[in-house]
Amino acid sequence: MPPRQRLRPADRRAQLLAVGAELFAAQPYEEVLMEDVAGKAGVSRALLYRHFASKQALFAAIYEQAAAQLLEQSRFDPADTLVEQLIEGMDAHLDYFIANRHAVLAANRVLVGDPVVQTIMSNELDELRSRLLKVLPLADEAAREAVSGVLKSWLVFVRVLCVDWLARETCSRTELRDVCIGAVLGAIRPLLATDPAPDWPR
Repeated sequence: MPPRQRLRPADRRAQLLAVGAELFAAQPYEEVLMEDVAGKAGVSRALLYRHFASKQALFAAIYEQAAAQLLEQSRFDPADTLVEQLIEGMDAHLDYFIANRHAVLAANRVLVGDPVVQTIMSNELDELRSRLLKVLPLADEAAREAVSGVLKSWLVFVRVLCVDWLARETCSRTELRDVCIGAVLGAIRPLLATDPAPDWPR
């Protein structure tokens, strides 16, 4: 066990989140034990439980932090083309998914019934949908409502497809990304007055 250091509560929490994230990324959820987190962090189990009441609570806090970081990397800059923005957002998410395969699989399969984890993911998808709506050429409120519904379904499609791909890689990463981008472009084109991605093949 590493020597114990005295840290401010916020710093200790950040350390525990970092250690937990590392362990959940490296091992299946079932194999990560709270005593392993405490040991790697150099703290007692009692101190760990003062910050996080359970393994699920620790995992949820880690996933919430990751979702915030992914949103930070998915800015959807209007100065870029829609395809450039979609590529940037998909690449950020795929980088995280691949580096944290076990954690992503746990959130979407092992903890599929956990309301906290599912709310974190739903909130991230809702924010991504909101940001996409802001950069699309929507003619009126009717178009906005129609495109919003399509984006909501598309984001769920991407989530399911990427989780399946992590479990069994049936195509390359680039092919996966392009399938996701092509799917949303094909779905929203009929609803828009102008083509949002004229350079992307139909």
